[in-house]
Amino acid sequence: MRLSHLIKVTGLSGAENHLLTLLSGLQARGHEPRLLLLVEPGRPAEEVVAAAEARGIPTERMPIYADLDPTLPVRLARWLRALRPDVAHTHLLHADLHGIPAARLAGVPVVVTSRHNDDAFRVRPGIRQVNRWLWGRVDAGIAISEAVARFSIDVEGAPPERLVTIHYGLPPAPQERREASRAALRAALGLPADALLIGTVCRLIEQKGLPFGLDAFARIADRFPSAHLALTGDGPLRGALEAQAAALGIAGRTHFLGWRAETAPIFAGLDIFLMPSLWEGFGLVLLEAMAQGVPVVGSAVSAIPEVVVHGETGLLVLPRDVAGLADSLTALLGDPARRESLGAAGRARLETHFSPARMVDETLALYERLVG
Repeated sequence: MRLSHLIKVTGLSGAENHLLTLLSGLQARGHEPRLLLLVEPGRPAEEVVAAAEARGIPTERMPIYADLDPTLPVRLARWLRALRPDVAHTHLLHADLHGIPAARLAGVPVVVTSRHNDDAFRVRPGIRQVNRWLWGRVDAGIAISEAVARFSIDVEGAPPERLVTIHYGLPPAPQERREASRAALRAALGLPADALLIGTVCRLIEQKGLPFGLDAFARIADRFPSAHLALTGDGPLRGALEAQAAALGIAGRTHFLGWRAETAPIFAGLDIFLMPSLWEGFGLVLLEAMAQGVPVVGSAVSAIPEVVVHGETGLLVLPRDVAGLADSLTALLGDPARRESLGAAGRARLETHFSPARMVDETLALYERLVG
């Protein structure tokens, strides 16, 4: 099958990494995926292009000049007519809004959309009405979690009979040498070898609930003087988070690592992965932590309980529950054997429930049913 995937990008994060994994799997099965990136002028998303090209995925870029770009559906329709795909598959709101009408205009036989998140902005009346209209113009939709599926049905009016849930998959990778990674990360941060390290890897944005994580760490810092917190990533809240850490008296034990291209050694160097998100469509970083055998402390919100099993692969509390986060961190920081047990169970769960092969199989089954 000829498969055209469309997505608006500004950088490489969960949805983009998932899509690259999916397209690589489709290509390995003998299909012909192509990737079209909608990019803002001055933000060419070189990182995403390089990652796609490294996997051998044919990739093109097309500029998007505004959230509502009246020229874009016509340009997209022209691109689709030239390719004549069997399936056009859109990802994220901008690609849905412009790509779905374009695919219908171009006469593409099958149009599919993926829902990657239950973002708060999607509840706004105008966005809800737009998405209801778009759901009436696709043949099927994929939700990346049951939580996102429920949201799509309840908020956006997605027809349940046209919606399937297909979880993300993470490519199998050798587990990093934990002791070497621990030593290297602590040396890079100027910490003693026996320091306990809690960390997260994410964009520094409201969705990730990081102020609650900082508050929780401040509550247990005196009890665990060797514990430190490492935040890997960047975003608009960095300045506010640095100021919060200073106000809480934990600035010297809170490390802002910035954006990193290679994160597996960071995951492997952690004792606990912290994810106090306020909402989360899936949370691909959870799989990355599980791949390195790191237990999770996070929020029981949206899709996170579908990935992390409370008491088996991590500990989950209600969102914004600072006391609960602090208690969970205390429980694991004081119990190395339990950290090891939860981490090992997480890696086993990753291998059995979240393989890329399963994700590709289920996506192909949907395509073949619709095309056939």
